[in-house]
Amino acid sequence: MAYVKTWENNEKINATEKKKLEKDGLEIFNDIPHYAKNGFSSIPKEEWDLFKWAGLYLQRPKEAGYFMMRVNVPSGILTNEQTVALANIAKDYGRGVFDITTRQAIQFHWLEIEQIPDIFNRLEAVGLSSAGACGDITRTIVGNPLAGIDPDELFDTSDIVKDVYEFFQHNEDFSNLPRKYKMSISSNVRNASNAEINCISFTPAVKEIEGEQVVGFHLKVGGGLSSKPFLAQTLDVFVKPEQVKEVAIAVTTIFRDNGYREKRHLARLKFLVADWGVEKFKEKLEGITGPLLSKGEEPTKEWNAGYFYGVQKQKQEGLSYLGFNVPVGRLDADEVLELARISKEYGNGEIRTCNSQNLIIPNVLNEKTDELLKEKIFERITVRPNSFIGYSVSCTGIEYCNLALVETKERMRRIAEELDQTITLDVPVRFHMVGCPNSCGQRQIADIGLQGIKMRTKDKQMVEAFEIYVGGTLNAGGKFNEKLKGKVNAEQLIDVLADFLTHFKEEKLLGENFHEFFNRVGIESLQEKLDEILEQLDEKVS
Repeated sequence: MAYVKTWENNEKINATEKKKLEKDGLEIFNDIPHYAKNGFSSIPKEEWDLFKWAGLYLQRPKEAGYFMMRVNVPSGILTNEQTVALANIAKDYGRGVFDITTRQAIQFHWLEIEQIPDIFNRLEAVGLSSAGACGDITRTIVGNPLAGIDPDELFDTSDIVKDVYEFFQHNEDFSNLPRKYKMSISSNVRNASNAEINCISFTPAVKEIEGEQVVGFHLKVGGGLSSKPFLAQTLDVFVKPEQVKEVAIAVTTIFRDNGYREKRHLARLKFLVADWGVEKFKEKLEGITGPLLSKGEEPTKEWNAGYFYGVQKQKQEGLSYLGFNVPVGRLDADEVLELARISKEYGNGEIRTCNSQNLIIPNVLNEKTDELLKEKIFERITVRPNSFIGYSVSCTGIEYCNLALVETKERMRRIAEELDQTITLDVPVRFHMVGCPNSCGQRQIADIGLQGIKMRTKDKQMVEAFEIYVGGTLNAGGKFNEKLKGKVNAEQLIDVLADFLTHFKEEKLLGENFHEFFNRVGIESLQEKLDEILEQLDEKVS
């Protein structure tokens, strides 16, 4: 290794850290061919966690031997060849399940160890990888899904993302970080990459240098969700596009060498930044990079939350992109193959994934958009979704995830579609449902966040339930949503939300969105309404 593990003599490091000192996570790639040849029973239980470095988790129940796999898609940009390869992996090995994640990645389920080498070969053949999609390592880099075609970007960031991503791929100098490490790079002025919830984010900026307006980035550090969420803070530095990789390496080095390794629940970069503060972090950063320019200006507009619906003009004359809703991010492999065919017939073959779990077909001639939309698949995957299903996000949930406490994905879809049948609003309401506090579904930034828990009923039975959080946004630096008191039985959730949203509809101003409404009426008012709804439900049950 090219670096010194300064923590290796610390007797207080946690058990996972001790194990990583013995064997780097990326070494699992050397072991997988043996396990594939000898079957799941040949894998020692103590090796199960190492599969994360290869983008693999054992799905629920672990002993059954089925894997979930995430595949990195930097900036969410997929070629036609890549899309077809991914669809065929899902079709051949994953029971047809093809999920888009909140970090623009693709997720498979039901994979068996014997199939993994062939899947790796198929991915490699089209320039894709699952390495580092999970584990204590640099994850896939979230970017602007419209990079290169976006009227709302300062410049094309796709090559920068690719360069940084490839540097960290299979790089054992940075494969033993204290915890997972999430990065975003985007010049979209509507914060398409959700910068504030990443460990490190490069965001669009402009600075006058020697009388010339130069485009580049500001640097945010220390964001992250889970049970102790933090919004990333902006350092007083301006990063030129050609400096991004150097700065990314420096920040990652600081995290690797200084991050906390004693308690895993306190090991994310956000805790180091919170303790040090941005001034000390900047000092440490410039100790590696040398002096950096001070901040410039931020040409930001209203946050778009990663939604790009409809037929929209590209910055290239005569071309449009089409933004489609994928209900809660789940597709069937045959649907993906059909989308690949359509994207090639009408565009340049690309499909782009969004952190809202949706997709974009770019580079379509303006005069061809109407014809494209007549394809039958766009009856379900539409450019004009209803306001609830079109803005609903969900994690994997108990269906596959060992950490989840409740079922989420199908539940969120059913609830959203039922709400669309009964309530009409003049603004969308963003729902995010998660099955546990880890918040893969990014509950904290939702208008209405739904977090799964277990609840004991009056007759002492344990049932699935939800807590409700309100008022999240990433506008103006961001604000996490706030918890309303009260637990809602999962079976009653649709009724509670229908009454809650009816109250919103009746009390809101024309054109007022949920966050504006939340700021105007206050959390106490919404708490009173929820208390009233729950009390009425309780009386009905009694």
